[in-house]
Amino acid sequence: MPLDPDAPRFARQRVLPGMGAAGQRRLAGAHVVVLGAGGLGSAVIPALAAAGVGRLTLVDDDVVEPTNLHRQTLHHDADVGRAKVDSATDAARLLAPDATVQGVRARFDAGNADDLLADADLVVDGTDDILTRYVADDAAARAGIPLVWGSAARFSGQVGVSWEARGVSYRDLFPEPPADAGLSCEVDGILPTVCTVTGGLMAGEVLKLLAGLGEPMLGRVAVYDALTGRTREIAYARAEDAPRATVATARPVAAAGSPGPPAPAEVDAVALAAELASDAPPRLLDVREPWEADLVAIEGSILIPLHELGARTGELDPAASLVVYCHLGVRSRLAAEHLLAAGFAEVRNLTGGIDAWSLAVDPELTRY
Repeated sequence: MPLDPDAPRFARQRVLPGMGAAGQRRLAGAHVVVLGAGGLGSAVIPALAAAGVGRLTLVDDDVVEPTNLHRQTLHHDADVGRAKVDSATDAARLLAPDATVQGVRARFDAGNADDLLADADLVVDGTDDILTRYVADDAAARAGIPLVWGSAARFSGQVGVSWEARGVSYRDLFPEPPADAGLSCEVDGILPTVCTVTGGLMAGEVLKLLAGLGEPMLGRVAVYDALTGRTREIAYARAEDAPRATVATARPVAAAGSPGPPAPAEVDAVALAAELASDAPPRLLDVREPWEADLVAIEGSILIPLHELGARTGELDPAASLVVYCHLGVRSRLAAEHLLAAGFAEVRNLTGGIDAWSLAVDPELTRY
């Protein structure tokens, strides 16, 4: 059965200020791709599964070794020699039996990145592999989704968020990969609790982004030092002359002191249903992928996938009242920002996407 965001297990989470039932529904409707089922993944994956993220895709090509077990707590002695992604998938399914958890035994690279992120709302890089992080950053930019990344070695961990559509990518922090791979757990060692703290911070950023809580760590890196127990912050920004990725939702970085792009208004599913039944209904723009629209769509929608929106904006009437939707509400919010920045007069985002619509308006619709 589909994961129930109203289940008692999430009661202590739903009462959080800003979360509520709507935030929990957003988590239940989200698809998160987690790269790496090692030390960081051992903190991230259980946290996301237990918090109610509805769909997890776990990607890892490694096998469990005895030297992993002191910090990679997803795995046990009986898992030695087994694919990490298999034991991680089993562990996540035990925590969240109603969630959809898929394991992919593969190395995340330029050849499979776009396919793996095709319908994701967010990607987490817990591989602690610097070259993989650049691949993930570029692929997330093309997909228009945020990347939450982390690294851990010796007594220190780092966490950050990259989101090209919001004007910050990992390349703004480090434009090119370094000449060497940096510190490694194998050579330099790792205090296991560094993985726990770092992975916990990463999972927190994921939940904030999906539920719309707090302030994401865009343009900031949290650096944790286990030897002192202190966490400090490093702020960074895009250089004015830095190249920008070509993605559907890309927009010029605001000049210092100038306002950012306009934030789209939100409309909930029940209110939208009433407007659609009125004498002056808004137009509906679906920015999901075609296969998603084949599964389920709101009648009368125009389908323009997010990555095609920049080239197909001319198909839309900039003077019309427009409501944009996707699966969860993340991609559609980006699309709405893009349209407002392009001069569209009235653009709103459907809160919670078509998943919220199926829960509140039309329960006969397929949920995925």
